[in-house]
Amino acid sequence: MPGAKGEPVPNWAGTGSWGGQGGTRTALMPAKEHPYLNVFKHFKVEEWKRSTKEGDVTTFMVTDKTLKGTVYRIRGSIPASNYIQLPKTSTQSLGLTGHYLYLLFKPMPGKYFVVHLDVTTEDSQVVRISFSNLFKEFKSTATWLQFPFIYLVGVAPANVRWTCLMLDLHYILSMYLNRHYSYLKSIKLCSNLLVKNLYTSDLLFDPGVTFSEARQAKLAFHGISPMPREMAFPVPKGENWHDRYDYIRYIYKMLLLKEETWSHCPLWALVLLFLEEMELLKTRLQSIPALTSFWICFNDNYLLIKLLPQCEEVEVERQPSHFREKHETHPEGHRLMWGRGNLVDHWDVSCSWCCYSLGLTCFIQAGTFDNIFFFQRLLPDPILKLRTIIGFGGCSTKWALWTKNSSAVVYPCHAIIIIMQIETGEQRFFIGHTDKVSALAFNGNSTLLASAQMGHLSMVRLWDFQKGKCLSMFKTHVHSVSSLSLSYSGAVLCGIGKDGHGKTMVVVWNTAQVNQGGEVVVLAKAHTDVDIQTLKIAFFDDTRMVSCGRDNVRLWRVRSGALRSCPVNLGEYHSLEFTDLAFEKGHSADFVCSRSGHILEIDYKNVTIRNARRLLPSQIQHSHRREKQTFNSGPGIAINSISVSSTFCATASEDGYVRLWPLDFSAVFLEAEHEGPVSSVSISPDSLKVLCTTSTGNLGYLDVQSRGYNTLMRSHTDSVLAFSVDGLRKQMATVSQDNTIRIWDLVSMQQLYDFTASDEMPCTVVFHPAQQIFACGFSSGVVRTFSLAASDLLMEHKQHRGAVTGLTFSPDGNLMFSSCSHGTLALYNCATQKSHVLRVLGNVVSQDAEHSPNALALSGDGRLLAFVGPSKYTVTIMDAHSLDELLRIDVSILDLDSTSLDSALRICFASMPVGHLLVSTSSNKVLVLDAKTGRLVREVSRVHKLSCSSLALSEDARYLLTAGDRVVKVWDYQMRFDINFQVYIGHSEPVRQVSFTPDQQHVISIGDAIFLWDFLAVSRAESPTADCSRCTITMSKVRLILCFVLEPRKETKGPEPEHYIRPDSYRHFTPRFKASALPKSVLYPPAGNEGLKLKAVIGYNGNGRGNMVWNPDTGFFAYTCGCVIVVEDLHSGSQQHWIGHPEEISTLAVSHDAQVLASASGQGNGDSRCQIRIWNIQDGTCQKVIFHHETQVQAMAYSRDDRLLVTLGDYSDRTIALWNTHTYDLMSSTHFLESVHEVAFNPLSAGELACVGRGAVTFWLIEQRGADISLKVHRAAIPDMVGLVELTSLCYSTNYLLYSGTNTGQICVWDTQTNCCFMTWEADEGEIGVLLCCGNRLVSGSNTKRIRLWSVAAVQELRLKGSDARSSSVLLEHEMTLDGTIVGATFDDSLDMGIVGTTAGTLWYINWAESTSIRLISGHKNKVNEVTFSPGESHCATCGEDGSVRVWSLASMELVVQFQVLNQSCQCLAWSPIPISRGGAEGQHVVAGYSDGTIRVFSISRTEMELKMHPHSVALTAIAYSADGEIILSGGKDGLMAVSSPRTGMTIRVLIDHKGSPITVIQCTRKPYHDFGVEGGELWLAASSDRRVSVWVSAWLKDKCELIDWLSFPAPASPEAPSSLPPSLAAFCPWDNGTLVYVGFGMQKEILFYSLRQKQVVEKIPLSHFATSLSLSPAAHFLAVGFNERVLRLIDCTTRTEQDFVGHDDSIHLCRFTPSGKRLFTASYNEILVWEITST
Repeated sequence: MPGAKGEPVPNWAGTGSWGGQGGTRTALMPAKEHPYLNVFKHFKVEEWKRSTKEGDVTTFMVTDKTLKGTVYRIRGSIPASNYIQLPKTSTQSLGLTGHYLYLLFKPMPGKYFVVHLDVTTEDSQVVRISFSNLFKEFKSTATWLQFPFIYLVGVAPANVRWTCLMLDLHYILSMYLNRHYSYLKSIKLCSNLLVKNLYTSDLLFDPGVTFSEARQAKLAFHGISPMPREMAFPVPKGENWHDRYDYIRYIYKMLLLKEETWSHCPLWALVLLFLEEMELLKTRLQSIPALTSFWICFNDNYLLIKLLPQCEEVEVERQPSHFREKHETHPEGHRLMWGRGNLVDHWDVSCSWCCYSLGLTCFIQAGTFDNIFFFQRLLPDPILKLRTIIGFGGCSTKWALWTKNSSAVVYPCHAIIIIMQIETGEQRFFIGHTDKVSALAFNGNSTLLASAQMGHLSMVRLWDFQKGKCLSMFKTHVHSVSSLSLSYSGAVLCGIGKDGHGKTMVVVWNTAQVNQGGEVVVLAKAHTDVDIQTLKIAFFDDTRMVSCGRDNVRLWRVRSGALRSCPVNLGEYHSLEFTDLAFEKGHSADFVCSRSGHILEIDYKNVTIRNARRLLPSQIQHSHRREKQTFNSGPGIAINSISVSSTFCATASEDGYVRLWPLDFSAVFLEAEHEGPVSSVSISPDSLKVLCTTSTGNLGYLDVQSRGYNTLMRSHTDSVLAFSVDGLRKQMATVSQDNTIRIWDLVSMQQLYDFTASDEMPCTVVFHPAQQIFACGFSSGVVRTFSLAASDLLMEHKQHRGAVTGLTFSPDGNLMFSSCSHGTLALYNCATQKSHVLRVLGNVVSQDAEHSPNALALSGDGRLLAFVGPSKYTVTIMDAHSLDELLRIDVSILDLDSTSLDSALRICFASMPVGHLLVSTSSNKVLVLDAKTGRLVREVSRVHKLSCSSLALSEDARYLLTAGDRVVKVWDYQMRFDINFQVYIGHSEPVRQVSFTPDQQHVISIGDAIFLWDFLAVSRAESPTADCSRCTITMSKVRLILCFVLEPRKETKGPEPEHYIRPDSYRHFTPRFKASALPKSVLYPPAGNEGLKLKAVIGYNGNGRGNMVWNPDTGFFAYTCGCVIVVEDLHSGSQQHWIGHPEEISTLAVSHDAQVLASASGQGNGDSRCQIRIWNIQDGTCQKVIFHHETQVQAMAYSRDDRLLVTLGDYSDRTIALWNTHTYDLMSSTHFLESVHEVAFNPLSAGELACVGRGAVTFWLIEQRGADISLKVHRAAIPDMVGLVELTSLCYSTNYLLYSGTNTGQICVWDTQTNCCFMTWEADEGEIGVLLCCGNRLVSGSNTKRIRLWSVAAVQELRLKGSDARSSSVLLEHEMTLDGTIVGATFDDSLDMGIVGTTAGTLWYINWAESTSIRLISGHKNKVNEVTFSPGESHCATCGEDGSVRVWSLASMELVVQFQVLNQSCQCLAWSPIPISRGGAEGQHVVAGYSDGTIRVFSISRTEMELKMHPHSVALTAIAYSADGEIILSGGKDGLMAVSSPRTGMTIRVLIDHKGSPITVIQCTRKPYHDFGVEGGELWLAASSDRRVSVWVSAWLKDKCELIDWLSFPAPASPEAPSSLPPSLAAFCPWDNGTLVYVGFGMQKEILFYSLRQKQVVEKIPLSHFATSLSLSPAAHFLAVGFNERVLRLIDCTTRTEQDFVGHDDSIHLCRFTPSGKRLFTASYNEILVWEITST
């Protein structure tokens, strides 16, 4: 990635000569860049002397009738390896300064392309601008902007046209990075492109306008010019330019209406005025298809303005805000695409009625106007404005300067430079440094300010002080500049630092041209062994300097480009440590001070000491009087700084005094005492004030005339840890690592109180909400309360043993809560000033100090207390008054697709009545949870680059504050916009806490210092809502959104089907996304001659819902895996497999007599509706296939007498269907307005059923008279006390009861005779998705992974009490926690034992009596990456994306052992051959490669990891043992292959032959030692994704590894390439030891047999599709191939017969024969099918 700042620019730009790296850029503008510059011609690209080409780059003549000339063709599958680059090397620069860049090019059909532009900003920052059709969304960093080429999202179509792309480089940098463009440094055009030319210009050209049209329209007055002939694409006479070519550019000009025309103008009249202003635009568009309509976006609504032909009237249509949908279709049939990331410009529309401002951005593709991209952003922008910073220093406290007029002081606060007006305290800020400021310097008239920052290579900035603009930024090439000095004229800058070896280095720069935009150049530099503390340039000569340090004072001079020095002869003072110096203006002398109290007056003309004096401590004569100091003998007082004016001198000393002396130092005439050592002193230019700084962080000045002292700033001397604001008294309390507690006035920002704790550190602080009391928690665990009114300690509590991590008061102030790092939580009664402890709980809060200082969060009404704990993965909510636990939320399970555990970091409550709890997590997310139920409302990803350190929400719940990465972000809490946040920088250290002030007018952030920001958002109270159709516009300038919708070039699609929002219930089935397609034709084998037989299925689909059935009476047990129904004998483990569904099966239902099974799946095989199959359980045949539901089938159930089947569609289908099971004809179908989650028949009546949905149960009564059927429906709502919830599950009891579960964890009980709910109880903390009832027992399963058994014997009695029933008689008998959300369960009639399915892909056997849970079926949750076998074929091992390695018994297919690595995916796997030295089971190992580049070796016998290696820096993609098991070969994603020893763990060698392309296969085999003419007993191959195969011979004991063959297989030049290329796979042929087999993307779809002896392809087997997996049988001449079309093909290479087999529901990415060749394992995502070879 680019981004090197201060890169030198060669001086050849503009002159045609090539300069070295260190040359000075004399002219950026190449010759004749006005009116335009032909880049290819100017740099003579065809000679390749000043440019370079790499890979497949050719030139050819275009023979098109119109477009003739030379074109450069760049081809290749890897863009980074096929490109044209200007200039030749990265150390050179083009130096092109044109405002616009024009690229004439044509993307290649079916291909991707990339273009990189490196541009340099005015502050020498290099930024890369890239655009490509590879990018799907806009991304940006400080040094890289990635734009998706919106015209071609994905590969280019076949009818792609020549395109002229215009980029406004000035505008792009200004808009995205707030930087100023300087020049174009380099261009890189990568495959796959046809490029005609490149041009730069300062003019805006329009290719669709001719010269005559431009003259007529007078477009030149508006900055628009026709395209010059050399740049233009030719257009045949009579044709339109836009009909043949595409023109893409940024539209960013805004139409502004005059104030007198719009004031208080209704919106509709404004539209008419707007049309009058469009005359220029219409003229510009005269060569484009007729304008039919445009849109105005106003206050989140969209107005369609349709221009009617031959009519002056305007029709206006109003579209609501929900119109902003992705790929929405206009009413006119035109398509409006909502993109993300194409941020070009913004227009603001404000409404005086509702005080709402809308920010929108637009990207328009001219010509066709097919694609229009918008961005809506958070307003106002900026929403924060930095007001005040409390802080001083950071790196050093000695830098503070006066301005020339003596009215302001300039000082650093960490990374910010502050200018403070001494009269008003108003602050101004210079922001730009990325680390702490280490030095400051002014020129003589305070117009130029120099600042340096600390760091490895210190950066110096030069500022225009009046404008606050950074003029230049450059690297000093020294470490941590400690001192700066600017000459009086500002033409010379001098700095001191250390070089890489720690030697002192002095550098002098020429800064004379900075104000004219010139560069800073080094005049001279010198290394010295002497210590230098200070160096200053003489005011009378820019080339002379004086320095001082330990044991030396030196005079310096720049002459002839060299910096030379001479020492002053110090005589008896040669051993002093000199600290500072000052010039006496108008005299040839300067004063130097020292730590021993000496002040020497140096005559720098004669290089001698003119005078020497010493400051001594006074002798105390009286108790209240101190004698003034004189220069006598004795121990002196250390002087840190000295300043000299024309009349007096000021000294700053270590004893805390600033003293003023006459120039003869006869006596002190004024002094000021400070709290600590004084670091620096500076006399103002008017000699009336003396500025002082102290090492304790104080800044003030002494008024010489009034003899008064004024404190300007007090600050903490270390990081600020926490703060609290008293909204009543406008005070703020802060605690810091400097062991102080400070109270500040928020209005004046002055310090009021200061408390110091000498031996313990304050950690957290909080104000009492009503009284003038605050509490503070300390690192010792003590909690103290203080009274500010009495300045006294009130109480001291010692309930904690660890550092206090959380401290807060209840809103009424009666309660206080505290927590510590040892997990203790304490509750205090604070109703009186002498607070006392009410309750203490141990080990409830997470024992992690990183949650400090805000570990506790209290809801706005004071009822709920939340914190992270007991573990970092859970958040607990308690009743604040009793500390009773109400809810525990496991945040680690909320992301089901993540392979790593997420932990909670920070929490905060939203204000009531929102009722949300916000949790920031370790994966940089913010989770918004319902505080009552714990359900996930929404999540915000990528909140910060690193973890979020603080959260705060505004009182009206409109704005969210987050802190992290040393920045503060302000978010729109509802996330309504495309850009929902704004970022604010300034802190140089992590932000510890950020929060709104109680009045919501300001924001405070703390860390290195205290930042007070003005919050500029308009509050909801100040912004009454109104109907925006009545709004009027009252702005100083009206900026309107103009967005054209023209007749599209291509045929438009009709309206898309309506999509429903998924309800808040996990019960609904969502099929896993699949990129594969169903096969169009299958070569089924003849009946009775199948070569394969499906033997076993490994895995259970945890993604299904109710997709497992078990009948305890008959023993019938069935479940689904993908599109296969597995019928398993629970005693023998044998399986039957029912195949027929084309897609993933969603749910199952079995009849009560266990004779019929119904299964449902999605659409397939050309069907427009879901498929429901009816199976005969006795013979396993499909009796009937029925269709009705359009999306997915959610649930199915048979009636008590098995005469009816009810099927329920999902939330998109919303249909319930009733079927006659005799004929399976549809009897009735009903469509719901809301989604329904579950359905069940009443076991007491075959004609009654019920279904549940949002807030109600719907009871159905079926009445049938002959062939006619009627339905009676009663909808019963849940009681109000339950709240607005989703009823997600239900089950009937045999005693007229119906139980229903909710998404909030409640169970409601209904009387089925009255259809009324008569009782509820809290049964779980999460959604209850499964309910089963039998007699007096009830089983519930939820998304908290828990399954519970309830005793409900008393419910029948309570039914008679009606609504007065209580839940106290419902007893929880048993509870078990499983490995995932419960998605299905079946139990016996007594509910003693049953089978339960979870989302983790596990089926559990549950026995309540024995309290046991046993895994029946288990599989991988995520994609399976490899299968490997033990040499004896007794076991096999699999690995997957979930990070697990699982070992299975091949005889029973049961899981034997599992090795789990968290937060990594296991990419590849190999089983060791048993070495002779270690026979038997002891020698069995598996080696696994992981995504972090590590290799782990596991012992099977000891079930432990034996070895871990890290030979790769990227993810591994292939791994194998050598034939003897003594070597491990591994390949990575970067193409590097490592040879490692499993004995020592050492990497023996690294092979780079395949570098740049991922390794797909590594295979080893034995060979005769001298075979192929090369010594070695092992033959092995490696294949990579670039279609290359290498073959090697090795003798590892002799350290020999020799490449014997290198195969490169061609690919088509212009193929109809699939979106994802198939893998390149190779394997040795088991039945011919000199042949290898290859499949991959190539000229033809075929299998190639390559002879290593003949060095040629000897056999080809054609395929119908490209292969995605390959395996060769070691026993017979069989070859297995898997396809993306979900088909497995078995090929007999002897007879050339082929057979296809189905059973997978996705691409078959893995095929593996067992070592004996008797079985074949295939994998599709997480499904593993085991096939038995039946052919011989």
